Amino acid sequence: MSSAVVPEHPWLLPGSLVPAARAIRRTTRDWIVDSVAFLFSLLWVLLAVGDSVSPDPQLALNRGPSWLIGVDLVVGILVSAAVWLRRRWPVGLAVATVPVTLFSATSGIALLIIVFTVVVHRPLPVAAAVVGWQVLATPIYVAIRPDPVLPFWAAVVWTVMFIGGVVAWALFVRARRQLVLSLRERADRAEAEQQLRVDQARQLERTRIAREMHDVLAHRISLLSLHAGALEFRPDAPAEEVAKAAGVIRASAHAALQDLREVIGVLRAEGGAAETATPERPQPALSDLPTLVAESRAAGVRVSVVDEVADAAAVPVAVGRSAYRIVQEGLTNARKHAPGAVVTVRLAGGPGDGLAVGIHNPWPVGTPGSPIPGTGTGLVGVAERVSLAGGRLEHGRDAHGDFQLTAWLPWPAA
Repeated sequence: MSSAVVPEHPWLLPGSLVPAARAIRRTTRDWIVDSVAFLFSLLWVLLAVGDSVSPDPQLALNRGPSWLIGVDLVVGILVSAAVWLRRRWPVGLAVATVPVTLFSATSGIALLIIVFTVVVHRPLPVAAAVVGWQVLATPIYVAIRPDPVLPFWAAVVWTVMFIGGVVAWALFVRARRQLVLSLRERADRAEAEQQLRVDQARQLERTRIAREMHDVLAHRISLLSLHAGALEFRPDAPAEEVAKAAGVIRASAHAALQDLREVIGVLRAEGGAAETATPERPQPALSDLPTLVAESRAAGVRVSVVDEVADAAAVPVAVGRSAYRIVQEGLTNARKHAPGAVVTVRLAGGPGDGLAVGIHNPWPVGTPGSPIPGTGTGLVGVAERVSLAGGRLEHGRDAHGDFQLTAWLPWPAA
């Protein structure tokens, strides 16, 4: 499985994915944001120190012990500088500054920035623990650094409300960024699914092309091979017979090329025809079976047809086309594997009963001297066609040892 894709800003990710993104460098936007945060925190340090050293007696209560002013200045500068590390170690900074929250006035803005970062980029339980400590430390801070204007509890409530506002802002940013990330993932998933559908469509089209090429050309090529074999077997035949056979070969080759052009034309047509639509040539119908049988007989194949269909004109187009392909495949296989055998084609059925198609020929004795090559996928394609039509297909040797190919196709009642 491929690793998760890290977005441009890894701190937008849920906490479980952040460690994989720590090596990502800051962007220009990140440098600007961090610089503004650092300068704002440093400005607050200067303002807080200025209030602490001010001669105004009203600020004296907020100074705390005299030694705390110098310590607070150093702490404020250090925590402000630590803001640059908040993207990489926000929780670590929050833990390291736990003592600072109890007494430092100069690091107030830096601490809020760290809390904001934790809430936005880390799991909610961790963020709740950090915020909870800030709230619990507020009364201790107010006791050490009392507000010069507000009473104790008023100062505590005001400070907690300010922390709550920062947390609410952070939760809004967190939700928005997670929404953006979710939408981006959906878009990537939709694009991947679309690509998968395109690949599947291409594969189905290739399969369809292979099946149609086999159905249309295998019959023609087998006739060509049969006539060419006859000329090879009888090189001393009379000139009239040779000329007649050559004419048949030429006509069959021309028909094969024509069928090839039309098959490719049909497959390239935009919005391919559905199985229930009227097929374009060379897609055949049940009424074309006599022509198919006549071609085989002209090639020397002995074919016997038993037609017991109640109403051949009422056969649905898709059913008739499938029946034609079944008979075509059966005759082609008989010419390839059982030359000279008598082939029996049987059709029966009616509306509501379905259409039964059977091709039967004796099992060949020995091996043909020059067998016609094949791909071995003809029956596989026929089986797929019958399955898609909702029918059944069986083939193999019967109880008498002969080969039979039988199929049943649904024929809905009118």
